[in-house]
Amino acid sequence: MVDLYPPTSPYDSGYLDTGDGNRIYYEQLGNPEGKPALQVHGGPGGGATRRPTRAWDPAAYRVVRYDQRGCGRSTPHAAEPATDMSLITTQHLIDDIERLREHLGIEKWLLNGASWGSTLGIAYAEQHPGRVTEAVIAAVTTSRRTEIDWLYRGAGRFRPEAWDRFRDGVPEEERDGDLLAAYARLTASPDRAVRERAAADWLAWEDAVITDEPHVSTGMYSDRDTDAQIAFVRICAHVFGHGAWLEEDQLLRGAHRLAGIPAVLVHGRHDAGSPVQTAWELAKAWPGARLLIFEDSGHTGSPAMQEAVRDAIEEFKYR
Repeated sequence: MVDLYPPTSPYDSGYLDTGDGNRIYYEQLGNPEGKPALQVHGGPGGGATRRPTRAWDPAAYRVVRYDQRGCGRSTPHAAEPATDMSLITTQHLIDDIERLREHLGIEKWLLNGASWGSTLGIAYAEQHPGRVTEAVIAAVTTSRRTEIDWLYRGAGRFRPEAWDRFRDGVPEEERDGDLLAAYARLTASPDRAVRERAAADWLAWEDAVITDEPHVSTGMYSDRDTDAQIAFVRICAHVFGHGAWLEEDQLLRGAHRLAGIPAVLVHGRHDAGSPVQTAWELAKAWPGARLLIFEDSGHTGSPAMQEAVRDAIEEFKYR
């Protein structure tokens, strides 16, 4: 087992001006001369963790983490209805990663992400394969429409009462239509009470999906402050309502571009929100990828999954 390192706090932080009114918060931890690594957070709209890191060797790694557009400490914040959501697309987010790399003077970096962070990290790597040294990805997703439809409709087969509450969170005339578009409209309402209620209803569904997973914590998705809840849901509904602006199977078809990038993919057998099929298909399509499936894990992970991620980070630190 890989020992955790002493807590490491940021040695540097700042804001990156994207040139279109957005400012992206970022911070750096570890060794300024170490191997660069980028942590890509999930959600979308989840924001980077604010806890000190203990998984990365502070003598070996220069870890960069940041808040994607519209969430966390980045501005403008999606909790505000006036925020222009047309400036939050997958391509904008890919361009932000590359802009951040250039801003920090980094030539190449390791990518680490989970859930939506895996989708965005893979999309970035396929556009900029020469800038990625390795990848460590957990809870693999590629945000195909089939995956999105499963999470927000198909998984209701296992939790029909919770899904009915999710569906009933939108106006009656929209319940048989596009639920994601309806939630996107609700979370953009000028009435804060409407935004808060929509966010709470959405997050209750997210929590219900993972209820039966091993090692899950109660309120995994809803345990955040109200503005963070609204931003998370508004960005999720916006991004997933547009199919993440990706053609179906686009990331799987483009995985050949990742040849030469070693990767460790880590997935839980009991992932109710992102069934293991996607991780299996990606591992077959990505030359050099190694898939580890954990029988005691779901989407939110387990000690065994966490250890596998740490092992991969250790494996790559001096490569």
